[in-house]
Amino acid sequence: MHVHILGICGTFMGGIAVIAKQLGYKVTGSDANVYPPMSTMLMEQGIEIMEGYGAEQLQPAPDLIIVGNAMKRGIPCVEYMLNEGLPYISGPQWLENYVLNTRKVIGVAGTHGKTSTSSMVAWILERAGLNPGFLIGGVTGNFGISARITDSPYFVIESDEYDCAFFDKRSKFVHYRPFVQILNNLEYDHADIFENIDAIKKQFHHLVRIIPGNGEIVAPYGDKAIDDVLKMGCWSNLAYTGGEGAGLTYRLLKDDGSSFEVVDADGSIVGTVNWESIGLHNVLNALMAIEASAYVGVSRKTAVEALCDFKMPKRRMELKGTVNNIEVYDDFAHHPTAIRTTLDGLRKKVGKDRHIIAVFEPRSNTMKMGVNHEQLTESLAIADEIFMYAPDGLKWNTDELADGDKFRVCHDFETMVGDIIRTAKPGNVILVMSNGGFNGIQKKLLDGLSG
Repeated sequence: MHVHILGICGTFMGGIAVIAKQLGYKVTGSDANVYPPMSTMLMEQGIEIMEGYGAEQLQPAPDLIIVGNAMKRGIPCVEYMLNEGLPYISGPQWLENYVLNTRKVIGVAGTHGKTSTSSMVAWILERAGLNPGFLIGGVTGNFGISARITDSPYFVIESDEYDCAFFDKRSKFVHYRPFVQILNNLEYDHADIFENIDAIKKQFHHLVRIIPGNGEIVAPYGDKAIDDVLKMGCWSNLAYTGGEGAGLTYRLLKDDGSSFEVVDADGSIVGTVNWESIGLHNVLNALMAIEASAYVGVSRKTAVEALCDFKMPKRRMELKGTVNNIEVYDDFAHHPTAIRTTLDGLRKKVGKDRHIIAVFEPRSNTMKMGVNHEQLTESLAIADEIFMYAPDGLKWNTDELADGDKFRVCHDFETMVGDIIRTAKPGNVILVMSNGGFNGIQKKLLDGLSG
């Protein structure tokens, strides 16, 4: 069977491509933006990628077209698909029909931390010998891939609240049939499809409604938005983590979160995690991963031991290189809360005396629309210097954030790169934050700094 995937280089659709290939399908795909790490992973899997969305890529016709949510009416291949009556399906629906309906699913939903927490759960289950399948929105550090299918009954999936396709506007996660569901956190995001946070809460409750009574929901202690969702009705076992009075909490041994004790409800120490990850947000993610894994039979002690060997996914505080004693990190952070927690973790890691240069691209649809932009100054304040790239097409006045000193707004990409290279000095730390390729800025900075 030949499947062609429209929007194949998105993290989700790329994962579907890998699973379909492992199931024995002939897999091809196309995308308007082909860039690493997803493009590299797909080519390593032997999957042919076409650039652009011309109608000719569907000639001869594949047996099935899997349509990504970036596809819109008016795109040539979409119009050809509809006019010719070719069979098509959304990615989430394909997963439900061909993969998840026979498996025990552990889902991870939330505004922040889905990729990291999903990766933690998958690694814990792997270390416990359960050989899980998974589909995660990034290239995992321990496995080196974003998705796989196995003969295990367990499948870990990143449960995204974004919509499925132009013909299915429900959140993706309503197709995932979770047995255990982590609800990491909930804030307003995806302003292009959700009018307000109440609309997102409604979708989260649609997810809660399909979790079986003998399944489990893992929730953060004291998150008002998640509590609002659960007050709409909850029919499953419920476990809280992360706060005093929760079933599982923590005690930091290092301020940056690189070492912490896992504490059970009775105050006993489950174990100590010493790992390469940083930030309180990742400590909280770890607690949720431990709890979710415990519900499918993995001992908390085994989970703690597994996390000591856990490697963060690509683009999650990833050190891209060091040149002239200047470190360049890359991170996926794009929401003000994620930006703040990422910078806070980095500050605690490098200390108060290291000079941090933050480089940010407001690329998400929410950021392009200007929603939450008033929080950016505060979120980025931990950095010593800030460069924000503001290309044409943003729907708000980015220049209002510039202060003539610490916060610089740059409208020309190459000029900004040159300014950062001239500004950086030995001992500085550069943190690049974007949910896209950012024109390959990480390599450009490293190359420029070495020159």
